[in-house]
Order: sequence, then structure tokens, then C-alpha cells
Amino acid sequence: LMVMPGLGGRIQCAYDKTNNYPFIYHNRVIKPALVGLAGPWLSGGIEFNWPQHHRPGTYCPVHHAITRNGGGSMTLWLSEIEPMWHLNGTLGMTLYPGKAFLEVNIRLFNSTALRQSFHLWTNPAVHVNDQYQSVFPPDVQAVYDHGKRDVSAFPVARGEYYKVDYSPGVDISWYKNIPVPTSYMAAKSNYDFVGGYDHGRQAGMLHVADHHVVPGKKQWVWGCGDFGKAWDRNLTDTDGPYAELMCGVFADNQPDFSWLEPFEQKEVRQYFLPYKAIGYVRNATIDAAVSLELAAGSARVGAYATASRPQAVVRLSHGGKTIWKRKTDLGPDSPFLSDVRLPKSTRSTDLELVICSKAGETLVHYRPEPKQAEAIPEPAKAIPEPVELGTNEALYLAGLHLEQYRHATREPENYYREALRRDPDDYRSNNALGLLLLRRGQFGKAEPYFRAAIQTQTRHNTNPQDGEPHYNLGVCLSYLGRLDDAFDAFYKATWNAALQNAAFFHLAQIAAMKGHYGQADQFIGRAVVHNADNQKATHLKIMLLRRLGCYEVARAIAETALARGPLDFAAANELTLLRGERGFLTRSPQRERVSHRRSIGNSLSVQTAENPGGCLLSIHTRLELASDYAHAGAYQEAIDLLKNLPLTTGRAPGHSGEVGLTNLRPMVFYCLGYCASQQGDSRAASKYFERAAAQSPDRCFPNSLDSIVVLQTALKFNPKDARANYYLGNWWYDKRQFKEAIRCWERSRKAEASFPTVHRNLAMAYFNKQHNPAKALKSMKRAFALDSTDARVLFELDLLKKRAGIKPEERFAFLKAHRMVVDAREDLLLEYITLLNLLARHEEALALLLNRKFHPWEGGEGKVTGQYVTSLVEMAKALLRQALERRLTAIPSSPRPSSLQQEREFSRRDNAMKAIELLERARSYPPNLGEGKLQGAQENAILFWLGIAHEQLASADRAREYFKTACVGMKTPAQALYYNDQNPETIFYQALSWRRLGKQACARERFETLIKFGKRHLKDHVVIDYFAVSLPEFMVFDDDLDRRNEINCRYLMGLGLWGLGRRRSAVQELRKVLRLDPSHLPAHLHLRLYSGVRESAATI
Repeated sequence: LMVMPGLGGRIQCAYDKTNNYPFIYHNRVIKPALVGLAGPWLSGGIEFNWPQHHRPGTYCPVHHAITRNGGGSMTLWLSEIEPMWHLNGTLGMTLYPGKAFLEVNIRLFNSTALRQSFHLWTNPAVHVNDQYQSVFPPDVQAVYDHGKRDVSAFPVARGEYYKVDYSPGVDISWYKNIPVPTSYMAAKSNYDFVGGYDHGRQAGMLHVADHHVVPGKKQWVWGCGDFGKAWDRNLTDTDGPYAELMCGVFADNQPDFSWLEPFEQKEVRQYFLPYKAIGYVRNATIDAAVSLELAAGSARVGAYATASRPQAVVRLSHGGKTIWKRKTDLGPDSPFLSDVRLPKSTRSTDLELVICSKAGETLVHYRPEPKQAEAIPEPAKAIPEPVELGTNEALYLAGLHLEQYRHATREPENYYREALRRDPDDYRSNNALGLLLLRRGQFGKAEPYFRAAIQTQTRHNTNPQDGEPHYNLGVCLSYLGRLDDAFDAFYKATWNAALQNAAFFHLAQIAAMKGHYGQADQFIGRAVVHNADNQKATHLKIMLLRRLGCYEVARAIAETALARGPLDFAAANELTLLRGERGFLTRSPQRERVSHRRSIGNSLSVQTAENPGGCLLSIHTRLELASDYAHAGAYQEAIDLLKNLPLTTGRAPGHSGEVGLTNLRPMVFYCLGYCASQQGDSRAASKYFERAAAQSPDRCFPNSLDSIVVLQTALKFNPKDARANYYLGNWWYDKRQFKEAIRCWERSRKAEASFPTVHRNLAMAYFNKQHNPAKALKSMKRAFALDSTDARVLFELDLLKKRAGIKPEERFAFLKAHRMVVDAREDLLLEYITLLNLLARHEEALALLLNRKFHPWEGGEGKVTGQYVTSLVEMAKALLRQALERRLTAIPSSPRPSSLQQEREFSRRDNAMKAIELLERARSYPPNLGEGKLQGAQENAILFWLGIAHEQLASADRAREYFKTACVGMKTPAQALYYNDQNPETIFYQALSWRRLGKQACARERFETLIKFGKRHLKDHVVIDYFAVSLPEFMVFDDDLDRRNEINCRYLMGLGLWGLGRRRSAVQELRKVLRLDPSHLPAHLHLRLYSGVRESAATI
């Protein structure tokens, strides 16, 4: 087993030593690609995805420690407080002597004061080939796509799934049968396993976990076609294709989120094990696995055990009577297979296969599932707009769902506000809206909604059944600094059992902040009794005991906490505070102060026997612990955790911490200033705030609720702190509080006009939220002028120019003037290449494409290859245009053509042959583009032009074959948004091909289809698909989807009109397209086609 704590704690590989089989995919190179939620992602191994997929910290280091356990087992502990939602995840990976499985103990702890949703999928990868088959439980008859937006029968698909026609009946459990990127997730299963098997290697992998808490069973592949092979090359050098056999914890689909209440911990165990020889498994436990294949009159029985099981019993019964039994020595290196003759009239559903130990313990059993009519569930449906929902119940549940699932394009606030518009006293919607505003830092705006909820709850009595509004009000008032009012609200919340743990914890914090340690200890005792898994309560308990002088009791609790979680840094810190260099501290405050400051330093770590040097505490974790101390009034402990942090060498100026993490140094000093201010030391606070403002702002993204309080405190000391205003603006924008964000950024700009990023951020806000393109352009131009080496800002400036309708010639000239910067970023270079194609400089575009290794991002494929095809097809069309014109001028006036006419004929044929070469090249993609061709890609335009080229060579039969093939494809236009969407202009080339074949009616039908579609949908209101999980465009600046729809409709109408011979109307529509979008490449290309061929030569 190889684990990489430096890269997200992923399991890099796992081998079965009995046959040297890598039952977990071993990628021998570190080759990140743009797949993760935060960017870089690695294939292979086992990835632990939480609190969202793919995990934000998948490429970041995690804390780690190794412990030895009783019985010879060893556990590798991994832990992080993830940076986006501040949830704590801990993994314990244990290997046991003599057992062929890996145990993974997962603990998820909500260390925040508010309910949080989370998503956890364990993601093991396996090596696949044409002999590999996923192994799903026998009761899985249907599988879902992401978001349950589509559904298919399983294992034999019998319809369209992922735009592949499986209607003949195709077994999609086999890798070789899936040609395109495909996910499928079991709709339902009552079994505790999932896995896969390589029939060639006679070996496989199984995952075992209780399906009540780990219901998710999923397979993902890139597909066995060219598209998938290109992604294989992007992700590894020589290790080949893989499949992901994912396991959903508290989730059965992606996305599928569950809740963690404040300070709640969820814990689950999973097991990964290799197996061999027995084929497709029918059931598995951590002890054994069985297979049972039935044929006419016989059965093949397979048995495998994860540990040595001498004289195990393998028994097959029918109708409760044993019909066959064998004793055999089972173990990881001794699987068992046997053929069994079955009695006549055996019914498969009456069979039962059991493996028992020598002592009679059942290790695993299997009874064939009864065959049922395929029960394919309905796919999920989008939630309607708020005004379309009939009841407040529906509105509340819709808003709650959108929050829980972190929906990217729908706003829960709209649903809560619509409910309150209908009924201002709706207590659930008042509480939900207050909580949403609280999460977004609007403490003052949230309070009235909580009070309205409480007023409704207490209309008939003062003791409501649900204490959540009181609890949320307490949290809100705490952030407002009104601790006495918060104390009252929390105390009332303790009347409700569901929130006693969290409410008593907050009461203890408030009491500790006031110095009432005895009272605080009583409160924290109640919190721990109600929730022994509340790590923060345990930490506060230890701190209070230390403050009260109960050192022995405090030490015992700290050591117990570290025994359970060796990466419990808060307990480790408290233990360090309790220890002096000569033993335990005395009660002397002076001795405590000295030892405290000597024991806390830059080397706070957790030490175990296996890593005596300890695991150093990351700066992010220090900030989280410091925040815990500050909430209990222990400001000095917080200061000692943060001050005098070392800079890590090899980093950019101003950065601290591990490579791959955000820059936290500014927030370290801001937090130090905040703590000093709360101690009443204004002088020290001012100095810390000055140091904070002087730090590099690069990659600093404060995003916790505590951050807003810290930054607002800094601004009270210095309202002109440009950086505090900048960070606070970022915070507000992230929380969708756009007016506040703009105000902060404008203050930052006024205080420091030379800071480029604040101008860039304001440009985004001016365009997206104030809908002021001119103002946005001015800010964006200023941002680039201040740092003309920033390729991202140049890309965004060009994107803004495109959105604002700047002429492509002007965009191109500006990019050309900054050519070296253009080369620094692939998406920017691709815009430059697109402009070259738009300006008919196709040879230059092709040369740039062929001399660069491109790296696509998942979901954004098709752009590079699209420009590659465009450049080649346009070059071919130019050659064919010349050939057409030469053919017209080469008509002999005498029986014997002149030498000039012969030369023209030769040149015409030569052009046609060169065009064919270019068009054939367009049908396959060179490896440097980073993409392969998707199976089923419709190449109607290429095929049509190949037909034209062969006509020029007088190859009528070949031309006819190309035209016939070009006639096939989609019949109804649609928007082409994603890489696997077919372009509706293919219908235009179908029609041209039908015309070349003499089928005028078929051609007219397709031209009219384009016109009718455009007219029918011209005024449609378009929104992003409810189930969209990603977008193929870089959406810094919003696109007007209605305008984009109008452009598409007018473009299709232009094509249809031209096909029907209404050339003037066609040109008018295409010119309208270019007025709406001057950089619309297809409109430019087709206008050029229309005007480039002389009317007398327009045989196409």
C-alpha cells in the first residue's frame, strides 16, 4: 500500500502480494489534469472526495501519523480541516496481519456552529481492458446518471444513454462496450459490495461496506474510444486506461448531499480487498466472497476468503436441502472453484450458496435474485421557478434542497422570499432565510427573520417544539457582539434535546469569555454528555480544567482524545501547555505563562512511535485552532499559536505554508491584530494590522464567518486599509452580497489605485451585476495596464471585449501586441487562434495548433479540436474554390486544349487532391491537441466537402458515397453547448448533400427545418439547464443566454434561407448575427463562403 499525504492523502497504489496484481490502479507518474473542483487532479489510486466532488484539497497536503495497534495491526491517520467550508475529515487506514483487506475508518466532523451539507464518495480506480467487467450486486436492475437526470436498464442497456444508441441490447458492465465518457450509479441495492474483475488476469477488487450508510455504487470511465484514449494519455504515460468504481457514503448519487448538524460527527468503515480466480462475484463480506454461474443442468461455484480458513465448508442447497458440500482450505492464495451437477427441475431462486468457517460461522451467503420485469425508475425532474410552486411547503423544501445540494445556478433565497411574500409568518421560511443571510455574513439582516420565526412558534405557548430558531438567533447575536442576548437565546435552545449539545457548548464559550470558568465547566460538561464526539467541546473542557488548575484531569482527557485521534492538534496543544520542561505546571500563573510561551512555538506537532519527528501543524489548522481559543476568550493562547510563524523556503514572496495551499500569511496577522484588540492592546493590534496590510495578497481568500469579524475590526482601526477592504470585498462577492462587495472594492481602489486585482474584480462586478460594459472595460483595461504580464487578466480583458461587442480585428491587434503574454495561457492562445481563423489566416492558426501541447479541462473539450478542424476545412475550401473557378475558365474552345488549359486542369486536380488530404486530416486529431474524437461525432461538413473534392477529380462514385454518408445525422436543431452536443449546422450540410444526390425534396425539408426552428425559438427565454454540473465556458463575465439564443436562431435561419436560394435574406440574417456578436466565427465563415464563390460557379 502506498499513500501520499503530500497529495491529498490519496492511496497511490495497492498490490495483492499473492499474485502481484495491482488491485488498485497504480499510476507511476504524477500528471495532473484540470478535473478537480479547484483545478489539478490525479488519476489512479483511491481518492477521498469530500465535502464536494472532486475534493477541493485533492492536490493539497494533509496531516498524517502512524500508530501501532494491538494484535500487530498498524494505522495510518490522515486529517485535514478543508479550506472551503471548514469541516474536519479524518481517515484511519488499517492493515491487519494475515488479512487481505484494507480497513478505512472515516470520521467527518462539522467544526462550525451551523448546519452544513456534505458529499462523500470514495473513489478507487482500477486498471481496465477489453476483459474487464464491473461487478455490481445482482439486485441492480437500473442505473442513474448524475443528478438522476437520466436512467438506463442494467447490465444490458436498451436505449439511448450518454447519447449512445444501445437499443440492440448492450452489456454496459464491460469496459469494451462503453465508447464514450459515461457514469452510472446503482438506482438501489440491498447488498454491501461493489467491485470489478479482470477476466484475463483472473483477479479483481471488491469494496465492502454497510449499504445502509454507504449506499452509493458507481462506475465512471472515459470510454474505450479515441476520446477516452486521449484522456488516458493526458493522465498517465504508460499505465493505460482505468475505471473508477466509486462508493457513496451517505449518498447514492452525484451530486447527493447529506447534513452534518453543528458539532456532529459521522463515522463509517469501508473495506477494500483483492480477490482472484472465482469470476463475477455474487456476494461479498470482509471475510469471503462467492460466485455462482448457472448453465443447463450445472453450476460453477466459486469461493474466496480474505484470511486463512482451514477446512472451510462450501455448501450449495436447494429448497433448504443440501445438494452439494465440500470442505476446503480457503485463503487469499487458495480460492476454490468447482462444477456442480444440479438436480432436474432445479429453480435458481431456490438455490443458496454458503461459506462457513470450520466452527460453523457463516462467512458469506448468496441466494439468486428472482427475475423481475425491468423496473426502470423515472429520471429526476427540475424544480420549477418559485412562482410556479403552489404551496409554501413546496417553496420551503425547494429552497432547502437547493441549499443542501449547493446548487450552482438556482438561488434558494428566491424560494424563501416567495414563501414569505405569501405568508410573512411562515416560521420555517423565516428561519431558513435568516440562516441563509447568517451564512452570508448579514448578521443584522438575519436577526429579524429569526425573531419572526420565534414569534410565530410562540404564538400559543412559549415553549416551541423546535429550538432551532433560538439557536440560530444565538449564533447571530454572538457575531453581532451582543453576548448577553446570545446567552439567553442559547439557553432557551437547550430546552430542545436536538440542540442541547451545541447550545451548551456556546454557553460555555460565552461564560469562558467572561472569565466564569466554573460555570463554563458545568456547561461544557453538559455538552460533552450530550455529544461525546464534539471535539471542540472536549478541547474547551481541557482548556477550562487547565484554567481551573485541574491539571491531572485535563491531561487524562487530552491523552484519551489523542489515543482516539492521533491528529487531534487541539488536544496536543493543550497537552503541550500542561507540560513544562520539568513535568506538570504548578498553579503559579507566572510559571504557567513562562512554560506556555516556551512550549508553544513553531514546532507544534503530534508525535507517535512511528514518526518521532511529529507531523507539523499547518498554518490553516493553526488559524482554525486560534479561532476556537478566541471564541472562548483565550486570546493569548490564540496569539501564541500564530505569532513568529516561519516562512517556508521556495515560495513566492509573502507566502507561508505548504506548496499547493493558499496564502494565509495576511490573515495570520489580521487575526493577531483582532486578538490583541480584544485584549485591549490597541498599540499591538495596530502594528499587527499594519503588517497584515503589507503582506502579498496573492492567493489569499478568507471565507469563514470569523474572517468577516476580523476584517471589519481591522477596518475600524484603519478604514483606509486597502487590503482589508479588498479581502472583505472578495468575501462579500463569494457570498452573493454584491453591493457590499462593490463598496469594499471601490474603497480599496481609492486607498491603493495601483493594485491591479481590485480593478479586475470591479470590472467583473460592473459587468455582471451593474450591467455596465463601458465601466467594466475601463476597469479591466486599468487592471491590465498595471500589470501587463498577467495572462489571466489579458484573457479576461479579451473575453470582456468579446462580450461587449468589440470588433475582432481590434481584439486581434491588441493580442498580437502582447504576443508573449498570449503564449503563457492556453485558453488565451486559443482565442488568438480563433481570431486567426476568423480573419482567414488559417495556415497561421494551424501552425500554432500543431506546435503546442494542449491540456483540456473536463467538460470543456472540443474547443481546440474545433479550431483544428476549422483551419483544415477552410484551407480545403479555399483550394476547392480555386478549383471551381479554374474549371470554369478551362472549358476548351477547340477540340485540342492549349497548354495553358492543360496546366489549369492539372492545377485544378492538384488543388482537389490537396483539399482531400486536408479534409482527411481533419477527421483525426494529433496527440498534441490533448483530445480524441468522440464516437458518433457528426462530420457532415467534412464529408460534404470530400464529396465536392472527389467531384472535381471526376470520381463520381466516391463523391456519391461521401454525400450519402453526409446525409445521415440529427434531424432537429438544438443548442450545441457541451463537447458531446452535435452542432445544428450539420443539418445544413445534410441538405447540401441531399441536393448533390438529386434529392431536392429531402434537401428542402432540412433547409426549412432550420428556418422553422429559428423562427419558433427566436424569442425563447433561456436558462442554464437545472441539472448542469459544469459549463464549458470560462464564466467570469456572464453571457446573455437570450441573446445567445437569438444569435443561434438567426444563424440557423441564415443557413436555411441560403439553401433555399434566398441569398439576400440569408445574408441579412447573418449580418444580424454579427451585429449581435461581431466575433461569431461560423457566421463569418459562411458569409465568406457565399461571397467567395462567383454566382456562376455556385454549383454547391
